[in-house]
This record gives sequence, C-alpha cells and structure tokens, in this order.
Amino acid sequence: MNTMETRKNEPVRIGFYVCHCGVNIAHMVDVEAVAKYVATLPNVVVSRNYKYMCSDPGQEMIQKDIREQRLNRVVVAACSPLLHEHTFRGATEAGGLNPFYFQMVNIREHNSWVHTDRLEATRKAMALARAAIQRVPHHKPLEVKKVPINPDVLIVGGGIAGIHAAITMANAGKKVYLVEKEPSIGGHMAMFDKTFPTLDCAMCVLSPKMATVGSHPNITLWTYSEVVKVDGYVGNFKVTVRRKPRYIIEDLCTGCQECVANCVYKEPKFPDAFNLGLGKRKPVYMPFAQAIPSIAIIDPEVCLNFKRGKNPDGSYTVSDKCKKLCVVACGDRKAIDFSQKAEDKEITVGTIIMATGFKTFDPRRTPYYGYGVYPNVYTALELERVINASGPTEGHLVMRNGKEPKRVAIVHCVGSRDENTNRWCSRVCCLYSLKLAHLILEHTNAEVYNFYIDMRTPGKSMEEFYNRVAEEGMHLVRGRVADVYPDPNDTASGRLIVQAEDTLTNRILKIPVDMVVLSVGLEPRPEAEDLRRLFNLSCSSEGWFLERHPKLAPVSTFTDGIFLAGCCQGPKDIPDSVAQAGAAAAEAFSLIDKGYVEQEPNTAFVLAEECSGCKSCIPLCPYTAISFNEETKKAFINEALCKGCGTCVAACPSGSIVQNLFEDQEIFSEIDGVLAPLPQ
Repeated sequence: MNTMETRKNEPVRIGFYVCHCGVNIAHMVDVEAVAKYVATLPNVVVSRNYKYMCSDPGQEMIQKDIREQRLNRVVVAACSPLLHEHTFRGATEAGGLNPFYFQMVNIREHNSWVHTDRLEATRKAMALARAAIQRVPHHKPLEVKKVPINPDVLIVGGGIAGIHAAITMANAGKKVYLVEKEPSIGGHMAMFDKTFPTLDCAMCVLSPKMATVGSHPNITLWTYSEVVKVDGYVGNFKVTVRRKPRYIIEDLCTGCQECVANCVYKEPKFPDAFNLGLGKRKPVYMPFAQAIPSIAIIDPEVCLNFKRGKNPDGSYTVSDKCKKLCVVACGDRKAIDFSQKAEDKEITVGTIIMATGFKTFDPRRTPYYGYGVYPNVYTALELERVINASGPTEGHLVMRNGKEPKRVAIVHCVGSRDENTNRWCSRVCCLYSLKLAHLILEHTNAEVYNFYIDMRTPGKSMEEFYNRVAEEGMHLVRGRVADVYPDPNDTASGRLIVQAEDTLTNRILKIPVDMVVLSVGLEPRPEAEDLRRLFNLSCSSEGWFLERHPKLAPVSTFTDGIFLAGCCQGPKDIPDSVAQAGAAAAEAFSLIDKGYVEQEPNTAFVLAEECSGCKSCIPLCPYTAISFNEETKKAFINEALCKGCGTCVAACPSGSIVQNLFEDQEIFSEIDGVLAPLPQ
C-alpha cells in the first residue's frame, strides 16, 4: 500500500470534519459549535464543517488537507460507519495516508436522531468528537489482507429463486451445487395452476427451467438432501450435505415408474404431500409428473419391506414378502436398493445463496374460520391443487363430497395483518385471491365473494389485472370475516354461513356458501431458526432472514459471502423472487470473479509470551477461528476466520489476546474523552 506513514516521533496532526448531513444532523446539533470546540483540542490542526462530507467536494477537502496541512490522522463526525466508513477510509488513502489512521464518529443515529434537546445533543457531539480525537493518535498502520476465493457456489433451496440463481451462475461458467430438501425441485410454484397477472400456466414457465437445472453440466443437483454443517469463511466455506436415502439408485433409475405400477398396493393408499393430502399415493412414487430429477422414491414409513422397523445401527431388516414385485419390475436396471443409507458429502465453496422459501400460514390458528373442522373449508394452496389439471381431481373443481360448488367465499388476510398472528402484509394474497376467483369462474358458474380488508395490488400490470378480474362478475366485499359456521337451515349438504361486516355499506352480512377458501399468508419456514444458527445469519423479529441493509444491500447478509434470494427474506411474488435471485447471483459472481476477498484487519491476535494455554477462548469463538498448538501449549488465531467480534479479547483471563483497532490504549483514551468535563 503506497501510503504516507507517520514516523515514530513525528507529532500527531489531526484533521477533524463534521457533517451537516443536510438537516439530518444540523437540525439537532450545532455543527459549527462542534467544529469550533474541536479546534481547541490538542493535536487538532484543521477543524471544518461541511454540508455533505460524503460528497466528492467533501472527500476532496480531506485529501487536500492531508497533503497541504501534513495531516497524519483524520476524524469525521457524520452518520453510521456502516454506511460511510469505507468511503472516508478511501478518501484518507487517496490523500496519501494509511486508511486506518482514520476514525469515524456517529453523531446521526447515535445522537441527532435520538434526541430532542439541541443544546444537550450538541454537547454530546462534542464529547463523542473529543473521544475520537483522543483515540486516533494511538491508531496503527494496518493492511487489508487478500484471501483467494473458491469459484464454486452453493445454493440452498430449489424453488423458483434457487433455480434462477443456479442457472444464472451456471451459465456464467461457475460450478453450482443446488441442494433441495424435497425429492424434487420446483418449490411452491410447481403446485400452482396459473400465475398472475398474465394467467400463464405455472408449469409451462417453470418446467423448462427445472429441466435446465437437471441437465446443466455446471450444476450438481442434490435433492432429498440437507445441509448439516457449515465451517470456514467467505471464499472458503466447507459444507457438509446429508443425502437422505431414496432406496432408489439415482444413476440407474430411468423414471419409467414400473416399480410404481407393480407395487403390492394396486391402488394409492397414503396421503400425497405434494397434493396436500387431497390425493393418495403408493409407498413408491414419483413426487409429481414433471419432477426433476425424474426419479422415484420409496417411503420407508409405509413400504411393507420396512415394516419390521429399524435395526440398532439404523438399517432396515428387509422382508421378502413383496419386494420381488418392484425389484423384478425394475428388471436389469437394478435401481432399487433397500439397504441404502444416508450419505454425507463434503464440498468447498466460495459463496452461498440462501433460497429456502416460505411456508403458508396454518389457518387452524384462527379457529373461527373452521379449517380442519368443516370439510368444505380449503386453503388457497389446496384450491390450487384442486383446480390444477395434474391435481387430485384432474382440474375438476369439486369439493370433498364430490359436488361442484355453487357459491364460493374467498377470505383475504388469513394470518396476515393481524395482531393475533402476523402483523405484516404477505403481499401476494390479494392478487392470488383475485386469480383464484377468476379460475373458479372459469371452471364453474359459481357465484364468488371476495372478502377483503384493503385491496393491495402493487407491481407492473397488477392494477390492470385487478380491474380485469373485478369486471368478470364477482362480488367484492370490503370487510373482515368474523365467523364461519354451518347453515342451520341446511346441515345435510355441508353448506356454511360466512358472517362479515361490509364496511362500505355499514351492514352485517350472513352469506350462505358451499365452499370457503382461506387466503393464507406467508411465514418463515419452521427450520429458519436452525438454518440461521448453521449459516451464522441474522433474522428479523418476524423470523425472516435479515439483509445487511434494506435499501443499499437488500440481498447481502451480515455474514460475508452469503446472499439471500426469494421469500426466505420476506414475502414477495414470483417476479420479485426471480429479480432478487438474479441480484444475489450477480453479487456472488462479482465476489468470485474478483478472485480474492479483502478482509478487514480488525482481527484479534494472541501475545504468545503472555498466553497461559488455558483454552478458555477456544469454545467461545463463534467463528471457530481459535486453535491450540500442542507443541507450544499456546492458543493461535486464524486471521482468515476471525471476524473481529472481540469475544475472546474480553474473555481472556490473562489479557493475552489483543484486537487491532480495539487495543487497550485506544479504548481507554476514548473513554477518557467521553467522560471528561465539557466547557460550560
């Protein structure tokens, strides 16, 4: 790094700059008074205020002063270091100074935005500025380290977001590992009949992309698999993937389904998860017609060959009672293997994209809608399967009693915008409810009622879609449904009464219907908390994976090298999921294509001569960066793994662990600066 360094005995010369940030800071802090006060402090050569320090003129001011005033330390009082510390370090370096001779003071989020007393806020800004002025002379010239990055990518989740990200990366020539916990990729989109606002066939759009993933030479597809361990750091993640047994050898199976046809169960008997229990399947089955990979799977929980249960080692004692039927049907391919066990695969990747999706709200948590009690109450996703040509009724809209509904009620915001369940709007419910209303009208002559709180149709062509569907003859009722109960005048048919308030006419409505469809909202997946710990991610209070910044880094996470795509970050529709997947792929690609990762030097290190070898720091490190040298009996920190959290520094009983940018002299000087009395 070609930067000017300060000689050991050279006097400290500090340049101080305080930002107005428009009125974000200046409305509550007297920035001129702060600059005037700091000018009186020891070692301060320059003290200026400027309206926008992060602008080009502001940065040029710093660079000019470094050269002309021979500054060897720089302090900027402005907004969050998360936003602009890198900017001002760059300006410091451009002026010819080591960038780590710079210190930033946050007087926006930590001061101006949280106070109402202008005088006290100004005094606080003075104290924070003085703390930095007393700290910065103890800074040392540090170097950013470059670590090579592995070009391979791991994508967790095989829904539309994961599929799009995988194809994008693979087409760019990168090796991609796509891990999906279900037997097939496709996610929720594979369950839909049509998609809004264009009403095109969901599988017609999705199936070609699924086939591309299955055949792409740069994509290794592992379905029915889960990530069980993640070690390492950006550029060098070591990941263990557990491949659960299908009892079908994937390389030998051709997808002919002869084993399904020749199963001892002549008729499907067991609930089909893909059809949400509305249809049946056999113990050996194909997840759905267009499944990728096109490989059968055997369910050991219901297959007669596994009825004797597990042995102590986890294997199964296989019965000869019926296995000959499917084994013989498989013929010379010999793809069926009842002795198959789970297998762990270890891979090394440079970046990871999380695309683990969402789950739909369970309406049993709102019992007044009668889901699970009255057979003619369906969720929206269940209706998708009923209407779908590949669904359990082959696209015929009939209820569980086999009859076609004459009146249908669609209830919006079930599990969304509700203080008792989820306060957030799930974004897609209004639009997919309109789509379902259109499909019901398309399949039947039923009378359709949409009960909504507010109609929300954001996005390109969505308002036009709403207008189109609204003109097709359905009833739009603005009001929340309060209760669903059997029609006392017609209990035999299963007819239901939907009670709701029409807020536009100020009336209570009681409408008899044959079918109730609950437009359930989107929730984080139940395993999100386990995944958060596994990948060292942060979650929002609602449980969604948390992005680094909602505006400036919407697909990045606080763990370098891990990116978010799709509904694991929050509710969104298919176009937004695809767009975010492309953005995540671009971020990962830019990181990989650079060839190396720059690591902050605020890492910890061990003073070997003072280390007692007590090992107390090793289990405390959340990044497994600390190891123990058995020869020297001393702890050792891998700088490539260390993230500078400071846990080991605070916990070391002998004080033998030190952290760059947070050494004792720097911290104590900063504390003295904050606590020293201010002039009256």
